Amino acid sequence: MKYFISTFGCKVNTSQSEYMKVLLERHGHTYTDAPETADIIIVNSCAVTQQSSRKSVAALRKIKKSINRRAVMILAGCYPQAFSDEAYEITQADIVIGTKDIDSLPQLINEFVSRNEPLHKVVPYGKNDPFEGAGCDMHPSSTRTFLKIQDGCNSFCSYCIIPYARGRCRSMHPESLMKQAENIVRAGFSEIVLCGINLASYGKEYELDIADAVQICADAGVKRVRLGSLEPEMITENILAKLAKIPQFCPQFHLSLQSGSDCILKRMNRRYTSAEFELVCTVARKYFPSCAITTDVITGFPGETAKEFKQTMEFARKIGFAKINAFAFSERSGTPAAEMEGKVDPQSKKDRADRIRKLSESLQLKHHKSLENHVIPVLFELEKGDGFHIGHAPDGTVIKIPEKNIKKSLRKSIFYVRIEKSDAACCYGDIVEVGAANPL
Repeated sequence: MKYFISTFGCKVNTSQSEYMKVLLERHGHTYTDAPETADIIIVNSCAVTQQSSRKSVAALRKIKKSINRRAVMILAGCYPQAFSDEAYEITQADIVIGTKDIDSLPQLINEFVSRNEPLHKVVPYGKNDPFEGAGCDMHPSSTRTFLKIQDGCNSFCSYCIIPYARGRCRSMHPESLMKQAENIVRAGFSEIVLCGINLASYGKEYELDIADAVQICADAGVKRVRLGSLEPEMITENILAKLAKIPQFCPQFHLSLQSGSDCILKRMNRRYTSAEFELVCTVARKYFPSCAITTDVITGFPGETAKEFKQTMEFARKIGFAKINAFAFSERSGTPAAEMEGKVDPQSKKDRADRIRKLSESLQLKHHKSLENHVIPVLFELEKGDGFHIGHAPDGTVIKIPEKNIKKSLRKSIFYVRIEKSDAACCYGDIVEVGAANPL
C-alpha cells in the first residue's frame, strides 16, 4: 500500500517518522507525498504545547474529512503517549500508537485491514526501557541528515510534558551509532546533526558522553558533526575540551536558557542558575573563541514580573547570544506550571516575546559582523534560485555567494569563503579558491 506521513514537532519526531518509513518499506509499502493517493496516513503528533496537540489532531481530521476518507488513519507520537485517554476519543483515528513500540506499527496496520476495528496501542514507559530505533532522512537532495541518538528526559521541568511523552533518558548503543554514521557517509552526506530529547545526557549508561558520540561519527568518516539543543548543566569543561580536539565538530552550541531570572528558573525547575549558565558559556568560548551560542527563551511564565523579564533581557545582552528563539509561554495541561498562580496576560507574553526577537536580531547582526573579513569553510546546499549559492558555516551561520560568479552547482561541497558583508539574516562573500574544497 501507499503511505503518507505528516510530522509535527521537533527533529526527534522527524527522526521517528523516518524510522516509520523504514519499517513500512520493509513490509512492502511505498511512500507517496500526495495524501489524497495514500492508503495509509500517519500523523506523527507533538504534545509540547496544547496548541501543538490541537494542530496535530486538526490535521488528521482535515485529511479524513476533506482529502482522503478511505485511507487507514493513524495518530502516532507524543500526544497519544502523554494523553492516551484523550487520543482514544478521536473517532477519526483508526489506529492510535504512542512513541514506544513503534516496531509494531506494520502489524497493527495488517490487523486493522483484516478486522476493520479501531486499534489502540499506547505502551507505558518504564524506568529501564532500551533505546528504540531511529531513522534519518536519506533524501538525495539533502546535504545533512538528523540522527536521533538519545531519547527521553529525567529533568521534569515544571512546564514540560515531554518526560511523560518520551520516557526516561536512554541512548543509542555506540556500535549502532558507528554503523548509522558509516551508512550516512556511504550515502554521500557531509554533515550529521545529532539530536535527542536531552541530548547532553547521551551515553551515561555506557560511561560515555556527548563528545564521545561526536568522536564516533568523526571516526566513521563524517566531515561535519553538529549537535542539537543541549541542557547547559550537563556540559562540562571535560566535554568541551574533548570536543575541541575533534576537527569535524561544528562549534555551534544551542544551550536552552528559558529565563535569565534565577527566580523564574527555580519555578521552572531548571537545574542551573544564571551564573552557572554564564560559566558554561565562558568555558565554551575558552575552547571555541568564535563559536556561536544560541538559545531559547520562554516569556510570560506564571509569575514573571516586568523586573524578572528585564533580567532576562539584560542577561541575553551580557552573554551575547548569536540567536534567540523566543516563545510566549503556552500552558500545557498535566504539568505543574499549568496550576501555578500569577498568570501573565496574553498581550504581555506576546509583547515580551517580540522584544526578545528584536534583541535577537541585533545580536545576530553583531555576530555576523564579527565574521566579516574572515575566511570560513562553508558546506553548500541546494541552490535556492534567488541568485545565490547558499550554505552554512561551521557555527551555523547562513552564507551566500553570488550565483553569477560560479555557474556550476556547489551542492554537497565544502569551500573556503571570504566574508565580505553581512546583515541580520546571513553573511555574504565569495570563494577564495574555486577548485579547493576544504579537506576536513
